[in-house]
Amino acid sequence: MADRAPAETRTAVERRRSQRTPVTVRIEYATVDALFSDFTRNINEGGIFVETDELVPLDEKVELRLRLPGTQELVHARGRVVRVEPASEGSAAGIAIEFEQLDAAARELINQAVRGLRQEPR
Repeated sequence: MADRAPAETRTAVERRRSQRTPVTVRIEYATVDALFSDFTRNINEGGIFVETDELVPLDEKVELRLRLPGTQELVHARGRVVRVEPASEGSAAGIAIEFEQLDAAARELINQAVRGLRQEPR
């Protein structure tokens, strides 16, 4: 049987259930204390990465609102910041948000958008 690293030592990539898909759309998100408007870098069925200089603390709960490509409907979701990424050479700062509460309609919109984006030629 292959050795598996304990959950706390696995990287974010190892924990991710599906590959990220690049997408740039405006996203509004709020914490208990503040409201932000930034742009996404990528998305998958489980979460979204937001490019921002406002680095929301790890584990902070956020309310999200965005319109995905291919739909006119606004997606509302709740999530939690699971990674904070400071700016580095060639990469903007940002936060990774894992979706925690999605109603069935929002989940389907996200899943359809991700599938559509993966099928588009690059």
